[in-house]
Amino acid sequence: MMLMQFSAAQADFPSIDTWSAEEVAAHVDFMRRTNEELVKSGEFVDGQGLAMPDQAKIVRAGDGGRPVVSDGPFPETKEFLAGWWIVDCETPERVVELAAAVSAAPGPGGRPLNMPIEVRAVMAAPTEEL
Repeated sequence: MMLMQFSAAQADFPSIDTWSAEEVAAHVDFMRRTNEELVKSGEFVDGQGLAMPDQAKIVRAGDGGRPVVSDGPFPETKEFLAGWWIVDCETPERVVELAAAVSAAPGPGGRPLNMPIEVRAVMAAPTEEL
């Protein structure tokens, strides 16, 4: 299963770039501890945080397949993927439990963020019959 952490422009908490250094450190430490716990339990497959949208590029194929690149920030972006974990859990209920724990990562003042966490199955490759 994959847990995807989203951040919304209209979230109930301020953007992380406005947090104090201590608040950012507490949040990052929470994520590090989460990774360590998932590794210890054998459930961790992969996990990555992503750069902020203002560092993003959107690439499309142009004439003759040449890349057409648009640099961020993209003001029309209301939600963006902040990072993900791929976990291998015994039950779907365990994945939901992990998603709820990640959702409660600390934010400003140490309060739980209650971020939306999307849970999806990782698809297997299609059979050759397709």
